[in-house]
Amino acid sequence: MTIALDSNKTKIAKRVIEVFEFFASENRRATVMDIVRRYDRPQSSTSELLGALVELGLLYKDPASRSYAPTPRLAAFGFAAQPEPIASGRLFDYMDRLAQTSRAGVGLFGVVGTHVQLFRWVQGADLASGALDCGASVPLSASPVGLLLLSSLGLEQASRMLWRLNAEAPPEDRFNLADFNEIVARCGELGHVTGDSGFTKDSRVTAMLLPEGLGERRLALGVVYPTTATVNPDALLATLEHGVGHCLGEEQVLAAPFVRSMVN
Repeated sequence: MTIALDSNKTKIAKRVIEVFEFFASENRRATVMDIVRRYDRPQSSTSELLGALVELGLLYKDPASRSYAPTPRLAAFGFAAQPEPIASGRLFDYMDRLAQTSRAGVGLFGVVGTHVQLFRWVQGADLASGALDCGASVPLSASPVGLLLLSSLGLEQASRMLWRLNAEAPPEDRFNLADFNEIVARCGELGHVTGDSGFTKDSRVTAMLLPEGLGERRLALGVVYPTTATVNPDALLATLEHGVGHCLGEEQVLAAPFVRSMVN
């Protein structure tokens, strides 16, 4: 009985997060059916869930259109315990502008257990960069961003996690442990990485570690673009460093000139 109750609580928590992530993906309003179709959930329980969020003051409900929208209370929850420049919204604003000017997808990545997860995703106009959602995740060993984040944990801990990932992986996904330890060490020296994204087919990523002090664990900021795009990874990295540097200061965040070349 306890296991069944715990499973039910997990399902409820997951569905609440799905609603929040729906609004986080630039959807300002939603109906019950929008959520039902997006996540393949029962209509009755979805309607009940949205009603409960309205009672808690996390969503508004428009009686005329029967649609829902997030309240400032929900926004306050999201930023309350975050350090700068996340709490002020400067980092997210920069991500939005970079996605708009480059037309590529921009992601904020972090470590969750043995996976690298998209904490925030801004889809660029070029859909070939990969149709991802917040919360998407892959094993740390399956993405260069994961290996980059592993390097921030220290080589000893990273090696232990790689051993565990390799031991738990199906035969077709296993890798040479010594080679991957060397890659992680190199990532730690450089602080950035470029390679096949690992999240979607035919997409690549250029990402950099964000400075320490932006949370309990290091984060990485990356741009995901089609493998067919003509991209200079060094120039893209300079763009990221430029933007992050401004986010950490008081100046307005501006995209470096490089991003205009990605539009074409």
